[in-house]
Amino acid sequence: NQFADNEDQFRLGIDKHLSRLKVVYKVLAVFAALFLTALLLWTVSYEPSYGDPNAPENNEVAARYIENGLEETGAVNIVAGMILDYRAFDTFGESCVLFVALCCVMALLKTDADEDPHSHAAESMFDRYYEPKNDNILQVSSRVLVPAIILFGIYVVLNGHLSPGGGFSGGAIIGTGLILYLTAFGFAKTERFMQERLVRLLSVLALTFYCFAKSYSFYTGANHLESGIPLGTPGAILSAGLIVYLNICVGIVVACTMYSFYVLFRKGGCDEGVAQGSCSASQPRHGWGDDGANDHA
Repeated sequence: NQFADNEDQFRLGIDKHLSRLKVVYKVLAVFAALFLTALLLWTVSYEPSYGDPNAPENNEVAARYIENGLEETGAVNIVAGMILDYRAFDTFGESCVLFVALCCVMALLKTDADEDPHSHAAESMFDRYYEPKNDNILQVSSRVLVPAIILFGIYVVLNGHLSPGGGFSGGAIIGTGLILYLTAFGFAKTERFMQERLVRLLSVLALTFYCFAKSYSFYTGANHLESGIPLGTPGAILSAGLIVYLNICVGIVVACTMYSFYVLFRKGGCDEGVAQGSCSASQPRHGWGDDGANDHA
């Protein structure tokens, strides 16, 4: 009885402590929301009125991009010069948002390693029922379309500083090609060249190169130093300084994110055994590395 009374008192103390923490959390959340709202409103109050002809964005900024964009960035495509040179940090932030979103989805849909193997088997059978089986029309069409789609996506990425396109649109095209290949042939063939580790590695390397490259560029520019990065001949494939390489980085992140989202929402997450390729026959593959749907493809 004494032990039970002590346990009840301990639980009562924990409940009181948690209730206090909840109150503190709610107060801090309200304070943070009000502070952020006030900060944003105070910042917006300094903005020029909408449509003001004397506002910088209506004269100085646009004129600078149009008149000096080619000379300062080396990019024939003014849009590419703007988003990957003048406003490169904004584009880096957008790429980081995609990567963070991918990490969050992977964390939410990740399957527990100690989950019941029988539930894995049942879910794998359920997935096989709805996946295409020996769809000759889809597979033959994919063999023709996928190489053309990926090649066109690479062209759009590499020519983003010369013509409309770039990393975002080209990466979306490449991601579409990978999704089509996966839909036609399943994980058994796709995971030979697109595994979870590779997707993570490519995304991290692309974002890291982007960060260091533009940090160096902004540091030299802010201190009026020569960057030593040649702009090249306008119109050439290897021109516009770092823009072509930044387009490649953005394209990699976008393609990996699109493909990963499709895989995760289609099948769910993968456990560590799948990531290491060590699943046994008694524990069917699930999620990222599931090849049960189209083993015969």
